[in-house]
Amino acid sequence: MTKTLNVLVIGSGGREHALCWALRRSPQVHQLYCAPGNAGIAEIAALVDLPDHDTRGLADFARRERVDLTLVGPERPLADGIVDGFQREKLRIFGPTAAAAQLESSKVFAKEFMRRHSIPTASFRTFDRSDDALRFVAQSTGPMVVKADGLAAGKGVIICPNLDEAQAAVNKIMVERVFGTAGERIVIERMLVGEELSVMAFADGERAVPLLPARDYKRAYDGDNGPNTGGMGAYAPAKDREDDVLEEVVDHILTPTVRGMKAEGMPFVGILYAGVMLTDSGPRVLEFNCRFGDPETQAVLPLLKTDLIDVIGAALAGQLDMEPLSWLDEFCAGVILAARGYPGRYEGGVLIEGDTQTFNSGIFCFHAGTTRDSAQRLVSSGGRILGVFARAATHEGAVAASYAAVERISIKGAQYRTDIGLRTRQAPRPRRTETGARR
Repeated sequence: MTKTLNVLVIGSGGREHALCWALRRSPQVHQLYCAPGNAGIAEIAALVDLPDHDTRGLADFARRERVDLTLVGPERPLADGIVDGFQREKLRIFGPTAAAAQLESSKVFAKEFMRRHSIPTASFRTFDRSDDALRFVAQSTGPMVVKADGLAAGKGVIICPNLDEAQAAVNKIMVERVFGTAGERIVIERMLVGEELSVMAFADGERAVPLLPARDYKRAYDGDNGPNTGGMGAYAPAKDREDDVLEEVVDHILTPTVRGMKAEGMPFVGILYAGVMLTDSGPRVLEFNCRFGDPETQAVLPLLKTDLIDVIGAALAGQLDMEPLSWLDEFCAGVILAARGYPGRYEGGVLIEGDTQTFNSGIFCFHAGTTRDSAQRLVSSGGRILGVFARAATHEGAVAASYAAVERISIKGAQYRTDIGLRTRQAPRPRRTETGARR
């Protein structure tokens, strides 16, 4: 097959590195660009010095360089209408429009949409005044979850086991405005109990075709303790999944969502991500995302046999029924190395040493917050620095290989969870040291 396509990936994290890695493997891709990218992506794609929110600049670049396909990684450009802008200029782009992306950009929209279309989720109330929200909380019983309406980099969800914490969450979001305008409205919902599952699916406006289900770890510390983060690790496929559970998610959540969006005049084309809680009463939606998950993408794409270009083309053509997905019969698991202090304040410019370019023998080191300093040394530039993933014949083998690879990397003061994929025992919290990722 002749390499004929010029492809642009928008974003700069571990998800985008995984996407670039998968695209580079396609025999159809000729030139691969990433805007703005990171130090790891620079090894396999040409970096474009444009921020992901510069729709005008990115569209001009796509036209000038004759880009055949653009993929959008982060949620913010989608919410801001980058797909709409590209489509107006007849540029081929994969992702939902701003209207369709409201499933992620507005928690209020998503919950009310689910109510309208009888999509299973937790009971909820929405508020645009803090005093009304506080009165509701005072009259409620049981654990609650308080969510900022808008985008908050995966950190706008606060789990509240008791009244005091729920009141504090309302004040934090609506009064202190720690998430800015994202906290102008909030959702308060009953806390669901069960196992979490991440199910991403390709959507073509008519149907949804799921990728392998994955499990990610949002809390900063071992044992699901600490603040919410953008994700501290993941594995796929979720080992305890059952075919009938995945079928139920597709039949009762993903497909009705795609059909409901079309019925409301907002056809959804792109990646539809459902964060699901497997409760005793069946799967319930925790949240929707409108793009590839991070870090789940880093666990799922190394298992995909189908050419990513082919399935994206089928989605854009409304022909997903013509492109079945094929998977390796293996497992993939990985851990995120994060800067000291993440998800709060953290220091950048920290030297990264060790084996950070490995993409062989089943090890995948996806860069997230990395760059090169003036001396061309690899240094950190973000809260989440690296995703160290491994593929193996067994779930346990993938987990062990990932942690073995972590030991070969040194980042001063780095933190990470030691319990990714380890469901049967509680590992001790990692000691944060001044000499490396762990010693």
